Amino acid sequence: MLSWVDGRPAELLSVKDRGLAYGDGVFETISVTAGQPTLLERHLARLGEGCMRLHMPLDMALLKAELLAFSRQLGDGVAKLIITRGDGLRGYAPPAVAQPRRIVQGAAKPQYPAANAERGVRLFPCTTRLAEQPLLAGLKHLNRLEQVLARAEWQDAECAEGLMLDGSGRVIEGVYSNLFIVSAGQLVTADLTRCGVAGVMRAELLAQAATHGVESVVRDIRYPELLAADEVFLCNSVYGVWPVRALQTHDWPVGPLTRKLQAIARDLLDC
Repeated sequence: MLSWVDGRPAELLSVKDRGLAYGDGVFETISVTAGQPTLLERHLARLGEGCMRLHMPLDMALLKAELLAFSRQLGDGVAKLIITRGDGLRGYAPPAVAQPRRIVQGAAKPQYPAANAERGVRLFPCTTRLAEQPLLAGLKHLNRLEQVLARAEWQDAECAEGLMLDGSGRVIEGVYSNLFIVSAGQLVTADLTRCGVAGVMRAELLAQAATHGVESVVRDIRYPELLAADEVFLCNSVYGVWPVRALQTHDWPVGPLTRKLQAIARDLLDC
């Protein structure tokens, strides 16, 4: 595995790193094609937002230059970019002057079954609920234990993803994807101001929908509305769009708007 720490090839970290001790940091998972990171500006914008909300200083120009250089060396694959607050002493209190650590890991792109995109996937109904925390909502921070617990709930390869609700029973997202429904021609995705991860592909698809004259809205989605939807699909910045065909005994068709946005996402990731 290709890995850099603070701009240099390395595989070791200090045991004092606050990312290890407290999950004190943020990360991005970026698809790289022909040496170019895709959706780069959206990834950097979300990372910058996360660092700002966590009060971590970050040299974005340096980070972007390093990521571009890393991507050229990686060629084709997935780059995982991690920013931690750096080293700290024992205790939760952050250092008065933080020195954030930049970690980039490169790996081959995952080989998902072609049927996921072609025929759609089955969702597993996770019992693990997402806790509401508006201060962290939307961020891709390093505290992913809810997702770890949710993913441990199933081993059946028939289910490619899990459905996650919040503590009030609202539909939020997949374990590693954002979720959209189509209802009466309108594209709907969950409000993520209480919990969840505001994915970069989610943001791009909302922008593309506006460009293509598709009405979209961000709001709460209740479970009965999910079941009554005309179409359901998942998205992330590595695989693009997967139609959802089933959840327990409920089935959905793969609809025309899903296929349209899937083609747009494919073009974005292939460029």
